[in-house]
Amino acid sequence: MDAHADAVSGQSAGTLTVFPVPAFQDNYLWVVDNGKDAVVVDPGDAAPVLAYLESRHLTLRAILITHKHADHIGGVDALLERFDVPVHGPAHEAIACVDHPHNRGETVHIASPAMTLQVIDVPGHTAGHIAYFLGAGAAGAPRLFCGDTLFSCGCGRLFEGTPAQMLASLDALAALPPATLVHCAHEYTLSNIRFALAVDPDNEALGAWHREATALRAAGRPTLPTTLAQERVTNPFLRSDAPAVVAAAEAHAGRTSLSREAVFATVRGWKDTFR
Repeated sequence: MDAHADAVSGQSAGTLTVFPVPAFQDNYLWVVDNGKDAVVVDPGDAAPVLAYLESRHLTLRAILITHKHADHIGGVDALLERFDVPVHGPAHEAIACVDHPHNRGETVHIASPAMTLQVIDVPGHTAGHIAYFLGAGAAGAPRLFCGDTLFSCGCGRLFEGTPAQMLASLDALAALPPATLVHCAHEYTLSNIRFALAVDPDNEALGAWHREATALRAAGRPTLPTTLAQERVTNPFLRSDAPAVVAAAEAHAGRTSLSREAVFATVRGWKDTFR
C-alpha cells in the first residue's frame, strides 16, 4: 500500500494506524492508534479529534505538540477535560498546556500505543519548533511528524527564525531515511507545487507529482503523507544546491555566486510574495 492510500484508509504496514483528521481549512491533526489507545499530534481543534476517537472507540493516552501556534494547540484544553494525559512539547516555547517539555535528542516513550519517538530541534518557523521521528516498526515505515517545518514541496514561513536556522532544520530532516513518511500539518501541496514549478519547471519528478497530487485532491483525498525520498527530488527548499534551483534563485536575485544559504533565503523570500 502506498503512502497516500495509507493516509486515506488509515491503514499501515504494522500494528499502528496513522490517520489525518482534517480541521479548519487545511490542517491535518494526526492520530496514531493501536485499535484501543491513541496519540494525537498538534490538536488545534478538539471536536474533530473527539469525533474520530469516539467513532473508533479509542482512548486518548498522550498529546504531542510541535510548536505554539493556535491551530496546533487550540484543542488541547478541551481534550484534557475529557482525558487526563501527558502533553509533550518543545522546551523552548511558552506553551502553558505542555507538562512534558523536550529538548533535541530526547526521546518520548508512550506505553500504549507503544511508541518511542526521537525529538528533533527544527527552529525556523518558530524559535522552539520541534519534530518527532518514529522509527520503522509497529507503524510500518519510519514516520516524521514535522508540524509546520516541512511541507510537501514547501517549508514553513520564517516567523521567528533565520534562513540559516531553517536550512539547518531542513537538512536535519532530509538526513532521515528516504522511506520516511512525512506527516505535514497542512494540505498545502498543490499551491507549493505551483511555486516549485516556477523555480524548477523542467523537473520531471515534480511534474509527475503535480499530476498525481491534482488527481488525489480532485478525488477528495489527501496528498499526505509524502516521503523524504520524494521531497529530496521535488522540494526546492531541500535542493538549495541543485543547479536548476541555484540558477532560478540567482535569476530572481539578479546576482550570481550565491551561497547555499543565500539560495535558500532567496527562494524562501520569493515564495513569500509568490501569487
